[in-house]
Amino acid sequence: MATDTLKSTTGASGASGLRRLLLDNGALTALIVLVIAMSALSGDFLTTDNLLNVGVQAAVTAILAFGVTFVIVSAGIDLSVGSVAALSATVLAWSATSEGVPVFLAVLLAVATGIACGLVNGFLISYGKLPPFIATLAMLSVARGLSLVISQGSPIAFPDSVSHLGDTLGGWLPVPVLVMVGMGLITAFVLGRTYIGRSMYAIGGNEEAARLSGLRVKRQKLAIYAFSGLFAAAAGIVLASRLSSAQPQAAQGYELDAIAAVVIGGASLAGGTGKASGTLIGALILAVLRNGLNLLSVSAFWQQVVIGVVIALAVLLDTVRRKAGATPVTASGTGNKGRQAATYLLAAVVAAAIVGATSFLHSGSSDAGKSQKIGLSLSTLNNPFFVSIRAGAQAEAEKLGLDLTVTDAQNDASQQANQLENFTSSGLGTIIVNPVDSDAVTPAAKAVNKADIPLVAVDRAVNKATTAALVASDNTTGGKLAAKSLAEKLGGKGKIVILQGQAGTSASRERGAGFAEGLKAYPGIEVVAKQPADWDRTKGLDVMTNLLQANPDVSGVFAENDEMALGAIKALGSKAGKSVQVIGFDGTDDGLKAVKAGTLYASVAQQPSELGRIAVQNAVKAAEGEKVAKSVMVPVKVVTKENVAGFTG
Repeated sequence: MATDTLKSTTGASGASGLRRLLLDNGALTALIVLVIAMSALSGDFLTTDNLLNVGVQAAVTAILAFGVTFVIVSAGIDLSVGSVAALSATVLAWSATSEGVPVFLAVLLAVATGIACGLVNGFLISYGKLPPFIATLAMLSVARGLSLVISQGSPIAFPDSVSHLGDTLGGWLPVPVLVMVGMGLITAFVLGRTYIGRSMYAIGGNEEAARLSGLRVKRQKLAIYAFSGLFAAAAGIVLASRLSSAQPQAAQGYELDAIAAVVIGGASLAGGTGKASGTLIGALILAVLRNGLNLLSVSAFWQQVVIGVVIALAVLLDTVRRKAGATPVTASGTGNKGRQAATYLLAAVVAAAIVGATSFLHSGSSDAGKSQKIGLSLSTLNNPFFVSIRAGAQAEAEKLGLDLTVTDAQNDASQQANQLENFTSSGLGTIIVNPVDSDAVTPAAKAVNKADIPLVAVDRAVNKATTAALVASDNTTGGKLAAKSLAEKLGGKGKIVILQGQAGTSASRERGAGFAEGLKAYPGIEVVAKQPADWDRTKGLDVMTNLLQANPDVSGVFAENDEMALGAIKALGSKAGKSVQVIGFDGTDDGLKAVKAGTLYASVAQQPSELGRIAVQNAVKAAEGEKVAKSVMVPVKVVTKENVAGFTG
């Protein structure tokens, strides 16, 4: 029977024994090497607060990965776990708050949702004969769509009693870490001590042989994917607890991190191998990488490159290990378990030695100059507007001789929470945040407040936490100006469509609400369609193309940012600026070029470079204890062809 561990068929000693130890425990070795490297490179890494941060940041990925371990051991794949996590959390928040369901029942309903999604996956694979990749890819889309439908695209506040899962015990021990350990123990027990666990290895090793030996493979697969859905629901609840809200767009891409953690931990995508401890180590490796690279101010773009290389090396190590003559042994082998225990004990001793050595290495470092270090967490850098904010902030930081660290949250509220936690444990002088969502950032912002580090918000406010200053344009006012400008250009009548930003983001809600409010003064304007295009130019092109098929007689378009507006212009072709007027938002370089060319009628410009520059100025004042204005409003301006030449951005 195929199992989760490998053992050499030939004896070895000395250097050969060390080589075998490293090959059989490649993930653990990699984790130790990473810890050594990060400890040597950053004096902020091996602190109690930061190590706890690493644990918290690994928790959601690890819990998802434990569920995926069951699937991969049985030679399957589950791409739906991130979406199922978001759906389960949304169901909990919606049922407990909007529908008045008792919290205990709401939690059970969320768990049942995850299990139901897993059962559907298992049924499609076992009885529908769909490949696991296709079945779970379909569930990825269905679950995400249902999450958006239930929430109407907006975050839903999480019940306070459940939000405690994102808190700490005794003021220092994070509950997510305890949940992660508990789920890991359950995974280890299922894999090593239960009939279904042994069935997973058998199915992954040789499904036909497992069937001929009497295993009810179809029923087992139903249970395997149900386990994956259950763990996804647990991960979604923990994630939403950290953010104090259920985000319909939460956990996007987390399925890839979960699969990566399992593979890095030593499991084979071909099935038959994998273990809970390896998966946990894989999740910790990803968390240590992201945490350490943040502390070292490595670009978020390069972080993705590094993680991709690590995944490739993990698979390469698995190939090398197999070629080295390894053969499977039983999961219940007592000798092997004793060897594993000795290996983990040795790793603990080595880790303790590293802690002592690096503490001594950095003991001479001081906190001098910390006030001159600033962290900036941007919601995304995949958008020219936020790239301009970064450029303005960096230019001001260089002018003042400051050390500015910029991170990219990639429109993921959880990742932004991780970044703020990393900044906090680094003891920066000031932190600037451009929230992915004003509510979801609150718990992390409160932690910044607790650490007595000044917090400056830029472009979007932070709700229910203290900020030294908010440097922003008024999105709602900008929306009203956009409505007034477009309506007047159309002569107060006509049919228009609206391209919305990413569902659930505060900027989209505020701009949309302002535009709707502004249109009330123009009853002759009819909104015939509203569709999200996720702030993206390509999606703006595709969505606008589709909307034109159903509404060929539109005379106006409002896009909630310039990128979507530029996509709409491409879809309109020769109609843009002539029979159809398009107005965007942000005042990006490409948007202003389109205004000059006459294809884009106007852009509500926010002067993003100025936002970044002023945010840094206020951060410095706050760090030095100077009085700063609670709200610094950078005026928005409707830029048209008539005044674009004099606009400086």
